[in-house]
Amino acid sequence: MDTRDTSALPPATSRNSAKNHPPRGRNAVGGVVHDNVRHATRFTVIGNHLAQHAELSLLAIGLAVHIQSLPTGAPVGIKALSARFPEGTTRIAAALRELESHGYLRRTRERTASGQVVTRTVSCNQPGRTGAPNGPKPRSTPEPKPPPRRGGTPPKRQRALLPVPQPAYPAPDLLVTAIGVLAGLRSEDERLYLSAEDVDHLAPGVAAWLERGVPAEAVPRILTHDLPREPLQRPAALLAHRLTTQLPPPLPFRPREKPPTRHPLQNCDTCDRAYRAPEPGTCSGCTPTT
Repeated sequence: MDTRDTSALPPATSRNSAKNHPPRGRNAVGGVVHDNVRHATRFTVIGNHLAQHAELSLLAIGLAVHIQSLPTGAPVGIKALSARFPEGTTRIAAALRELESHGYLRRTRERTASGQVVTRTVSCNQPGRTGAPNGPKPRSTPEPKPPPRRGGTPPKRQRALLPVPQPAYPAPDLLVTAIGVLAGLRSEDERLYLSAEDVDHLAPGVAAWLERGVPAEAVPRILTHDLPREPLQRPAALLAHRLTTQLPPPLPFRPREKPPTRHPLQNCDTCDRAYRAPEPGTCSGCTPTT
């Protein structure tokens, strides 16, 4: 993490600067006016290239600011961040992927001395910079290329997954149910083992199915029906295709029916029998017919 908290104060700004005074005259209405106080402790320097990024979502920008403010060694995994913020694992995972694609995060998997595989996250406050002052420098020699497969054909790069349908109202309970459905697919077919990243990508598609009235227990049966017998090279891509092409139509709108009127019990003025009616009177047996 590159968090800066220095005791050195920045140069004082002039009191006559237009930035410290609200606009007057023609520009007095509209637009933001800054009422700034200079921080001396507990602050983090954030570049405008991040705060005013034209392509990052507001959630990704806020998440990057939070991560840059944390001390080195603080947990920044999806579970830790979803426990800290209300957005949930799916939205936080998507925001982390945004930051990674724009160079504000680097995530690598490393094996510790005990053999455990951990994710190492590096926060970059200036994307494109070669090396961090407190981190390892990049290697000067290129990494060796993976050995070719049999027949001399190099391994193919994994293509990005196709976008999946999105729910009209992404309620948190729908996404939680969708994640559970996807995580349980391996019990239907062991070839449908999905990574956490695959589940985050596919969960909105399953939520769209649930939103359209498909029961959660029926989704695995539909997605796993008539699977190919040969090994599945990209199970997540197959599921993304089926979630898109087999998306059911929305449920037709049905106005809510009014419940039947249930009148209170009345005692018949003639025979004292109980009967239901909006007002006191006589029951049907005691009411003369005309």
